[in-house]
Amino acid sequence: MPLKPPEFDHRDVELVSRESVFDGFFTMERLTLRHRLFEGGWSKPLKRELFRRGDAAAAILYDPVSDQIGLIEQFRVGAMGMESPWCLEVVAGMKEHEETPEAVILREIKEEANITPRKLEFITSYLSSPGGMDELIHVYCALCDLSAAGGVHGLDTESEDIKLHVYDADSVFDVMLQGRTNNAATLIGLQWLQLHRQSLRSQV
Repeated sequence: MPLKPPEFDHRDVELVSRESVFDGFFTMERLTLRHRLFEGGWSKPLKRELFRRGDAAAAILYDPVSDQIGLIEQFRVGAMGMESPWCLEVVAGMKEHEETPEAVILREIKEEANITPRKLEFITSYLSSPGGMDELIHVYCALCDLSAAGGVHGLDTESEDIKLHVYDADSVFDVMLQGRTNNAATLIGLQWLQLHRQSLRSQV
């Protein structure tokens, strides 16, 4: 059975009030709203905090000639409860002003890996945590030459300290579900690449 389209859309939500709770590097709002119910009628007014983060773009770096994957490593404050808060990830960054997702990820790949990809393959867009955040992440596979890639990159103005690693694809796929690449954008990119790897290699 094919998936059904949603019963409701944005017109089935009534925003009663909106107030700013925090305005810093990120922003947070407290919303009061009502929405339509599956069995008819409207919900009681609900209060919900919404973390405003905005759109982002991410890319798994892949060299189909050498069959290698590029991943970056950097400190992440949200991972301080883990054994190591240095995370192995895809390149990613936030959208600025009127940038397209493609422009965002091309800028970030240059800043974080010092690479200019020869082609971007769009994978998907997803909401990272829709229960309380509006962040929409656009994920790509960046086809590039990793033969001379590596080193430490990032912008001094943003206090970035980002190390680029290049691994054989098989070595990454063997451990990708064991916690080293433990964020959604990275896992989505790797799983997509696992499915399309042979097709990408046949095109070079």
